[in-house]
Amino acid sequence: MKTEGKKRVWNDYQKEIADDNFFYVRSCVRQNFFPGSEKTFLRIMKDELGKNVFENPSHTTCSGIGYHSDIVPFETAMTMVARQFALMTEAGYENFVTSCITSFGLYTEILETWHHFPGIEERIKENLRKATGREYIKPKNLSHASDVFFKFRKNILANGKYRLVDQSTGRPLRIVEHIGCHYSKMFPSKGVGGAEYPYVLVGMIETWGGEVIDYPERRHCCGFGFRQYLVQANRGYSIACSKKKFDSMEPYRPDAILTNCPGCPMFLDRWQYAISEMEGKTYGGNGYGIPVLTYEEMAGLILGYDPWDLGLQVHQVPVEPLLDKMGLPYDPSKKFKSITGEDMGQPEAPSFLKFYPETV
Repeated sequence: MKTEGKKRVWNDYQKEIADDNFFYVRSCVRQNFFPGSEKTFLRIMKDELGKNVFENPSHTTCSGIGYHSDIVPFETAMTMVARQFALMTEAGYENFVTSCITSFGLYTEILETWHHFPGIEERIKENLRKATGREYIKPKNLSHASDVFFKFRKNILANGKYRLVDQSTGRPLRIVEHIGCHYSKMFPSKGVGGAEYPYVLVGMIETWGGEVIDYPERRHCCGFGFRQYLVQANRGYSIACSKKKFDSMEPYRPDAILTNCPGCPMFLDRWQYAISEMEGKTYGGNGYGIPVLTYEEMAGLILGYDPWDLGLQVHQVPVEPLLDKMGLPYDPSKKFKSITGEDMGQPEAPSFLKFYPETV
């Protein structure tokens, strides 16, 4: 599709995103895979953008993985989500923001179900009252956290110290964006840009100086899939999906991959290491693999945050090549210290750094 056509599609798929006063709920998966991302989201929202963000430590999982794996019944999932909305209501908020793509899809599905079948909502309200004694008001605005950064992408740029530009050549960095399936494919009208050409990450990349790479398998699943995640016998399908994407994007020599899903950065990152071990194959123009970042991590780099404070040391594919291109300074020894808690001096390179020996 030509750029003019994409812009027409984007104009048809816009959404309202609140300006301030957000009730924030975290992701079960992200807290374990890349916990620095959610911490960075709160830091940027409060310190850089001056926004009011509240989270209740008593909030729970949305049950999305269990629901989509046919383990948690839909009515149970709806009651758990109703409790989340009740916590928001009790705190005096009406703008609900979720860190998780699966949660975003589930919240949207539940709100749509209640809209079309009010009798079901009344039954869920009764379930919630019996179980917790709580009442709720539905969110006035439901957004994914990447929607919020998209809305304030220019504000982040204005506070930024770096751009998605190769400092040695002046060229825009080539970025592959990967959108979580439950953001754009379940309810395309609830995201920014529709299903085929969602704009939420594209807008960040372009605003921050990068070039978005289009490639044949751009909308292909990363391979996460809950049945692949839960059933060990299906793991081969997961890595095969990721490999198909890597093989498709490789000729375009991307500098990084940007994601907004809890599972996608983990699988696109880890499977590169697994493929290198299994087949001796590495991707990326520099031969060290393609760094995979969350939108919070990339925003943090734009703002000049220390990469190890962002949690980039837990990535399997080394991020140092990207940091070097952006001209962002970093202390290699701090990376090891953040992992071990000790000053390791010049240690033997851990296996996940084997592609970038310059760091040791």
